[in-house]
Amino acid sequence: MNIEFDAYKQKLNDCRPALDGLADSLNLEGMRNELERLHAMQEAPGFWDDPEKSQKIVVKTRQTESKIEHYEKMLSNWDDLMTICEMAEEEDDDSMLEELKTGFAALTEDMETCRLETLLTGHYDKNNAMMSFQAGAGGTEAQDWCQMLYRMYTRWAERHGFTYKIMDYQEGDEAGLKSASIMIEGENAYGFLKGENGVHRLVRVSPFDANARRQTSFAAVEVIPDIENDSQDVEIRPEDYEMQVYRSSGAGGQHINKTSSAVRLIHKATGIVVSCQTERSQFQNKETCLRMLRSKLVEIKEREHLDKIEDIKGVQKEIAWGSQIRSYVFMPYTMVKDHRTNYETGNITAVMDGDLDGFINEYLKKK
Repeated sequence: MNIEFDAYKQKLNDCRPALDGLADSLNLEGMRNELERLHAMQEAPGFWDDPEKSQKIVVKTRQTESKIEHYEKMLSNWDDLMTICEMAEEEDDDSMLEELKTGFAALTEDMETCRLETLLTGHYDKNNAMMSFQAGAGGTEAQDWCQMLYRMYTRWAERHGFTYKIMDYQEGDEAGLKSASIMIEGENAYGFLKGENGVHRLVRVSPFDANARRQTSFAAVEVIPDIENDSQDVEIRPEDYEMQVYRSSGAGGQHINKTSSAVRLIHKATGIVVSCQTERSQFQNKETCLRMLRSKLVEIKEREHLDKIEDIKGVQKEIAWGSQIRSYVFMPYTMVKDHRTNYETGNITAVMDGDLDGFINEYLKKK
């Protein structure tokens, strides 16, 4: 019995330097100083005079407190597990072995999650993420695949405590969806999801084919950070875009306004198209579209290392063979493989239900 407890004691001692190192990576001391500053700001007279500014400070305070508490909880768990080892050895009691195994697995998983968060150092990694889905060529089959991806990412968001808001949703002709846009809200949403940007390929026996032939379908996922209007000097003038108004349709039921309040903006210089149909009025949908367009332009400018917004060219990659970042194979075997990291899994059911952490983690490590 003692051999197993000795082994776990050694594992705990081995992982302690990494746990201590996380404090430096997280800049724990800096976070504590920041928290003091944030608390002082909230106690200052007139703090609530500017509700928008004060709300941002309250959110920042909660996030900082949560990070500090998470790290301190890991330290506490390490101490508890070491105590279990020592008590079990002293009392020659193996009844706590299961608790020790479960606790150690949870601790190492927490440490890995925390370590990955330290890799999110990009300028917009902490921001919300705007995610768009577009079915490739292939009619109903591709539109069904597009909806499967939409469900996969919304399930991923729910699993991680993120919230999502539908911005635009265009149903397919017979099934699935032609295109959709959602805002995924939560700290580091963009940082975690930025690697999902690209073409996704599906191989399966089509449920829409009476002859049960194997089909290959494609859908594109676009991920951009939600960038605040005042964070960049990006001017979008009315003459820079064409505005189209149409009747809302698709997911959302009674929450979608069925009048002609949905708005589509087409940026003339680049051909970038953004749509929103879920706000209450045409004006609100237009404002949301402008925010989405601004975010896209800023993100493309920085990604392409361009000097000016005007340098952006409207080159759209084809949603087809050779451009996919990941393949999802349902037959003749089951496999999901990322072509950039070579990470793969055979549990396609779990992946389609939102279990994407292995792919996301491998991408962040490689980057």
